[in-house]
Amino acid sequence: MNISQHLVANCQKTPQRKQWLANLPSLADELAQRWSLHIGNPLNDGATCSWVARVTRANGASAVLKLGMPHMEGEQEIEGLRFWNGNPTVQLLEAEDASGAMLLEECRPGTPLRSEPEHDQDEVIAALLRELHQTSTQSRAREIKRFRPLSEMLEFWIRQTLAQCADWPDPPLVREGLRLFHGLTQPSPSDVVLATDLHAGNVLRSQRRPWLAIDPKPFVGDPAFDVVQHLMNCESRLHTDPLALITRVSGLAGVDAYRVRLWIFARAAADPRENWRNSLWLYVARALSI
Repeated sequence: MNISQHLVANCQKTPQRKQWLANLPSLADELAQRWSLHIGNPLNDGATCSWVARVTRANGASAVLKLGMPHMEGEQEIEGLRFWNGNPTVQLLEAEDASGAMLLEECRPGTPLRSEPEHDQDEVIAALLRELHQTSTQSRAREIKRFRPLSEMLEFWIRQTLAQCADWPDPPLVREGLRLFHGLTQPSPSDVVLATDLHAGNVLRSQRRPWLAIDPKPFVGDPAFDVVQHLMNCESRLHTDPLALITRVSGLAGVDAYRVRLWIFARAAADPRENWRNSLWLYVARALSI
C-alpha cells in the first residue's frame, strides 16, 4: 500500500494514530469488499491527515475512498458532509462512522482552485461560504447543535500555544491573541455551522457544479471565522495590505470585516506553530493590532 511519508510522520505523534496507521491496509481491504470497490492508485502524495485513493464501484462508476487518521479538528467531517448534502460540498456516497471512512463523489477534472489567480479565488471562496452558511439559517436549531462549538477547537489550540510559551518572540502580542480567542468564541444567535478549513486547496473543479468544497471540519461559531483560512493562505497580499484584503473578501462573503480583522490578528499572534520566528505572522499581527 502506497502511503504518503507526510502521513506516516504525522501518525507517529500519538499512540492512537500509530495504531490507525498499522490497521490502515486491512481497513482498506475490508471496505473494498464491503462496498464492492476496486482500489486504484492513491491520490495526493503530500497528504498529511488521510489516505485517499480513486476507486471503481461495482457498477463501473468512479469514486474516491478517504480514510482519515484520528484528528480532533476533523472528527465530524462525515456529519458535516451529511449536513450540507453536496451543496456545495462533495457528495458523501457511503460512510462508516466508527472508523471515519468515507466513499465520496469524484470531482472531475478535480483541478484545485489554487490553480486560479487569487482574486478569482476570493470570489469562489466567498460564494461557497455564503451557501455553506445559508444551510444553517434554513436548518432547525437541533440540527446545528449536533456540531461542536468553535470554542472547543480554539481551546485545543490555546493549550498547544501555551505549551510553546518558551518560544514566543513577543509574549504581550501572543497573550492578546489568546485573550481574543476567548472573546470571539462566545455564543451568538448569528452563529452558523462553519467549514473552518475552506481555502483554495480544499476546493476542486467538478462536472456537477463548477466548484465543490472538500474536507470540511465543522464547528458552530462566528461566520467571520470561515473567511480567515483563505486569507491566511494569501500570504503576499496579506503582508502587503492586510486591511484591503480583509475588506475585499469580507464584503464578498457578507461577513463583518471588523470581526475578520480581529480573527486574523488573533490567529497571526497566537496560532500554535512550529516556527515562532516567522516574521510574516508577527508583521501581520502588529499591522492589525488595535
